[in-house]
Amino acid sequence: MFTDSHCHLTFPELAGDIPAVRAAMAAAGVTRALCICTTMEEFPAVQALARQHDNFWATVGVHPDSEQVHEPDVDELLAATTQPRVVAVGETGLDYYQMDERKGGRRIADLGWQRERFRTHIRAARRAGVPLVIHTRAASDDTLAILREEGEDGSAGSAGGVFHCFTETREVARAALDMGFYVSLSGIVTFRNARELHEVATLIPDDRLLIETDAPYLAPVPYRGKLNTPAYVPHVAARLAELRGTSAERIGELTSANFTRLFPRVAT
Repeated sequence: MFTDSHCHLTFPELAGDIPAVRAAMAAAGVTRALCICTTMEEFPAVQALARQHDNFWATVGVHPDSEQVHEPDVDELLAATTQPRVVAVGETGLDYYQMDERKGGRRIADLGWQRERFRTHIRAARRAGVPLVIHTRAASDDTLAILREEGEDGSAGSAGGVFHCFTETREVARAALDMGFYVSLSGIVTFRNARELHEVATLIPDDRLLIETDAPYLAPVPYRGKLNTPAYVPHVAARLAELRGTSAERIGELTSANFTRLFPRVAT
């Protein structure tokens, strides 16, 4: 019934307990999960996990915060997308969080390597014909600008994709939707103080909404502050149901259908 569209099951907090993770998913009615890659060094483990289980799929990409790791070019990413169970490029994007020049921190101007990496991932996804999994934090203007510059405007030939773990403003959500992207909400939407995100949750059309855990992080209420797992994604659905005036089951159904539509390889 429920699909976790973004989790990190190869991270050490969960990697050693996959049978228990899967049992908890089954008990909670979570039937599928997308296992996200954050470095090329991690990719073999992510893909192997997806190949071992028929309800897991994988992505390939380098997270914007990953430094001193192997930097793939377009051809390497393209080759990885041809591997079994790989359905998307990412997570990729920009992360300017905690940039504080006054305290001697890096300047945004110094993060050209992030922007160039992002462009590489966009180009690979377009060539591969698979969607992007976008991470953007405190960097929405540049994220949207680069996507537009690379032709990601929803027109024919665009890769499209999803803005995962969305925490930006209503205006950013509208811009992403106008460009043809989906928007995925995580356990943050269950937090009482996430008021602007609650408003965002009501404006996303039914056919563009996804849910996720981002496990092992960001556990939803009532597990906030604890280890997160895909089994908790129904709590995200339940809070969205409250905000949108429907049932958790309905949120599960429509977000699962959206998952299959966005990532058509999961149906093959």
